[in-house]
Amino acid sequence: MSLKILRCSKIKILLHNQALCEYYVCNSMIRSKSTTIIFFFPLSCIISTILLLFTFQDVKSQTAVDSNRAYFIHRATDDILLDGELNEQSWQQAAETDPFLQSFPYDTLPASTKTFVRLTYDDDNIYIGAFCHDTMQSKDYVVQSLKRDFSYPVTDAFVVYFDTQNDKTNGFSFGVSPVGAQREGLIQNGGMMGVTTAWDNKWFSEVKQIDDGWMIEMAIPFKTLRYEEGTTKWKMNFARQNLKINENTSWARVPRTYNISSLAFSGDLIWDAPLKKAGLNISFIPYITGSVKKDFEHAGETAFHSTGGFDAKLGITSSLNLDITVNPDFSQVDVDQQVTNLDRFSIFYPEKRFFFIENSDLFSFFGFSKIRPFFSRKIGLYKGYIVPILGGVRLSGNLDKNWRMALMSMQTEGASFQINDATERISSQNYSVTVLQRKVFNRSNVTAIFVNRQGWDDYKTDFTDFNRIAGLEFNLSSKNNKWRGKTYWQESFTPEISKDKSSTAVWLRYEDKNWLAEYNHEYVGENFKADVGYVLRSGYWRTEDILGYKIYPKSKKINYHYPNAYTSIYWDRDFNLTDRWIKAAYKIIFKNTSEFEATANDLFIALTFPFDATGTGSTPLDTGNYRFNYGELRYKSDLRKHFYFETYLNGGSYFTGTKTTFGGLLKFRAQPWGVFSMNFELNGIKQDDPRPDKTLLLLGPQFEISFSKSIFFTTYLQYNTQIRNVNVNSRFQWRFKPMSDLFIVYTDNYLASEIPIENFDFSVKNRAVVLKLVYWFSI
Repeated sequence: MSLKILRCSKIKILLHNQALCEYYVCNSMIRSKSTTIIFFFPLSCIISTILLLFTFQDVKSQTAVDSNRAYFIHRATDDILLDGELNEQSWQQAAETDPFLQSFPYDTLPASTKTFVRLTYDDDNIYIGAFCHDTMQSKDYVVQSLKRDFSYPVTDAFVVYFDTQNDKTNGFSFGVSPVGAQREGLIQNGGMMGVTTAWDNKWFSEVKQIDDGWMIEMAIPFKTLRYEEGTTKWKMNFARQNLKINENTSWARVPRTYNISSLAFSGDLIWDAPLKKAGLNISFIPYITGSVKKDFEHAGETAFHSTGGFDAKLGITSSLNLDITVNPDFSQVDVDQQVTNLDRFSIFYPEKRFFFIENSDLFSFFGFSKIRPFFSRKIGLYKGYIVPILGGVRLSGNLDKNWRMALMSMQTEGASFQINDATERISSQNYSVTVLQRKVFNRSNVTAIFVNRQGWDDYKTDFTDFNRIAGLEFNLSSKNNKWRGKTYWQESFTPEISKDKSSTAVWLRYEDKNWLAEYNHEYVGENFKADVGYVLRSGYWRTEDILGYKIYPKSKKINYHYPNAYTSIYWDRDFNLTDRWIKAAYKIIFKNTSEFEATANDLFIALTFPFDATGTGSTPLDTGNYRFNYGELRYKSDLRKHFYFETYLNGGSYFTGTKTTFGGLLKFRAQPWGVFSMNFELNGIKQDDPRPDKTLLLLGPQFEISFSKSIFFTTYLQYNTQIRNVNVNSRFQWRFKPMSDLFIVYTDNYLASEIPIENFDFSVKNRAVVLKLVYWFSI
């Protein structure tokens, strides 16, 4: 065979004006057939080559087979009365779904307990009627509480998933437990991480226990959903968690490797007529609040305060929504769970405030978990203190089947805070974000974002005070869900900074029944600044890798075991090593839901600034190189039991000394009315002189009591010796109408002693009581 080279060309891939990879592309002639040969030089080409291969794989994978499940829905012929009984003529005429299929413990078998679903609709609602057969009537259901937004993995439940845009990326979830507790949430990023239950909206359900199971009726208003007018098809799936027999099933088969909410695996809901616009869709949600606060650290001053505001939701189209907030108040939001922070960097706390939740994936999933150009918790919060938000607007949703957009603007008021005996003042700020997303291939997209923080002074724009970020991102998600990836570029704009102010990254992941392989590399410039984001450090390169293999033995007790390895390595801009973490792990998942994991960890840290390894204000460590290692054991018990626990123990060297950590979670369920839990962590740190040894204790008992499906009481106590604080947060909630609530919230903070405790005479720091009334009007 002869090979004649006709033409060769060299292609360079540049990153920060440096050649990361060179491609030699040659056209050739072999027996009169044209072909192309690609040579890669040098070894650094692997990074960009893998990205191209994964992108190509995304295109190829579009030929993957969809679920063949389909349901044809017909309009109701009579009125549906929501009573948990499917006895209307419309229910008798509606077809039953095909039988459910197992997702766990196996994904190749039919469900061992039967679940059947019927659907119908009218001008206002889509109705779901379901029958969940129960073969173990003598045994209690596994139910955490009567509280709204229960956790699906630890509760017997029936759930419906709607992908109203047919993009297999974003959707809605509605579920009920056997005792009638409701759960609704948003599905984002294809459902890979489950459902975001912080989203709230109006819908209705009734549950009835019968001799051989339980019946469900659900009415979901079309106004609650976002969809294209005139559409005749949605993607849809149902799931049932039956913890009595430890079985998780779904209508369209979901491989056990993936989350049951994954939209990559769904069937078709086919309408008998094109859907009309939902009609006038306006919600007005005013609130009034009153509070009394006493600050014992500053002359015991008592302050009384009352205010009011509102949220409004306007359906511009069936798939585009306008949200307005004026003087929002988030006093009823759950308190953050504290952790012991032994890292050099700040802790990430997730957003819980409801205004920022809907379509939040367009904002919050840009970048990486530790390189976010936009993080909504930067709005209205400063070093743990609340900054008044004057108001804000957000327009978000789908423009058509391929385009999504989001616009948001929030204005805060200037404020002063007394922090560590010093007064700190921040000026009034405007925070604006613009996002435009285009769907490509089957489930992938290209997204552009622009974030702007603009300072204000005396009601005028301060053009010397701003921070802006522009970014472009490609998100890869194959049709069969095995391939996921991301590559992005971000550039920050700040006064008087013109160089090294960008961030770029590539993330690639492959996952099937057995293999998990993940690769990430990232770069953050020395002057990259994200005032409205979450960026832990700057001026570095990083690589991150995961490789694991799941083994499914023929065992009555073990579902699978999972050896895996992880590395995370940081370099400075000149490629000098600054951090390295290497971990080898072995994990066992048991069929009774319990888990065991053992890990060995090796760490290297080059301290570039003095660092207190205890986080308590002790004598800091000197700059220099430190290497240490530790081992860790973790165990989770059978979550179906009334008493459940998680525990972990690790120990080994730690900088110049040693550290031993023992922690976990204890939980007792007095179903369905009460959950009593305690999270705890005890750290024993020994250090070389002159640094003192430290014992750090974190205790977090929590009590959740459900008096009914509408009256709840929660108390959360957090005792943290690292920050020397005891926090008490108690919340009473009465949901007197759908989405309308009365809250009474009590908070108390004390100064805690270090370990060992010399006395229990803790001094009060501050105390507050807040009364809040919220009412939801719908038009």
